Amino acid sequence: MKYIEAMNDGFRVINRNWQLVLIQVAMVFVSSIGFFIIVGLPLAVAFIIFGIDLTGFADVRDIFNVLQGPSDIISKYLGLILIILSSVILYILVVTMLGIYLFGGSIGVIGRSIGDKTLKFTVRMFMDESKRLFLRLLGFTSVIGLILIVAAFFLGLLGGGIAAIVSYAQSQDSTLALFFSTFFSLILVIVALMLILGILSITLYGFAALFFKGTGAFRSIKEAAKFLIKYPNGFWLYTVLFIGYLLASFLLILLGYPFTLIPVIGTILSFPYQFILYAFQTYLGLVIIATILSYYHSKEIPAEPAGPVIESPIPEPRGQEEQMSQDSGG
Repeated sequence: MKYIEAMNDGFRVINRNWQLVLIQVAMVFVSSIGFFIIVGLPLAVAFIIFGIDLTGFADVRDIFNVLQGPSDIISKYLGLILIILSSVILYILVVTMLGIYLFGGSIGVIGRSIGDKTLKFTVRMFMDESKRLFLRLLGFTSVIGLILIVAAFFLGLLGGGIAAIVSYAQSQDSTLALFFSTFFSLILVIVALMLILGILSITLYGFAALFFKGTGAFRSIKEAAKFLIKYPNGFWLYTVLFIGYLLASFLLILLGYPFTLIPVIGTILSFPYQFILYAFQTYLGLVIIATILSYYHSKEIPAEPAGPVIESPIPEPRGQEEQMSQDSGG
């Protein structure tokens, strides 16, 4: 499958299942409301219970004074701090679980629509796929999260080593330091980009392996890595899609910038525009996922063989049969 064919297939799948975009957009509203319910309300109640007057923090200097001596605040409002931390952790867990559950349904609907071109979105199918893929997606995203943490730690060590080299070069020669700073900064940027794109591409192709082959977390990552080694064009396909997503988002944000220049009306108009922007970004993100899954399906999943062709006897023309019977009778 060529890039254009995979992209066209991705657009067709999402256009046929446009309800997935609405579900992801609704997730944002649910998360916002959940923040006020899970974090905001307990925080407000805690302020009332502890009798905290927020007017004392009206000045920025008062906040800095508190930050300079936080030990007294912690000892005085330890219960409040525990409530805030518990609420934030609970909110993160709830939103993460709900997001993975809904994302599993989206992956399932997209994958099934790729296998069956006539299939369309149904709530029952979405819920069935969400339940079926939830645990495997939870394990998969946890492993990917650990990989990202390790990658960030590696980039931090690399950046620290480069900073040490540049600092040593500055003590010897300013020209040499400038050369080292430019050269190693470019290396750091290239390594960071390749590492991030590599992890993200493995993540998306891992989603494909998880759905089409029914593998677990580690096996899906292994299958995705093997796929990218076998088909390097899969990595460049994701790179093209990622760059296209960034460019489209940048252009849309740039188009919305004039709203900030209008005093009152611009603020009012910016809210629906931000909603449209997020919906379009969600649509593009789902198209990217559908494109990657379609490309993986075309390479890894064998096409179902066609059934045996039964050759039916070709009837002879009626006139020819009558002529043969007359010849035999004569």
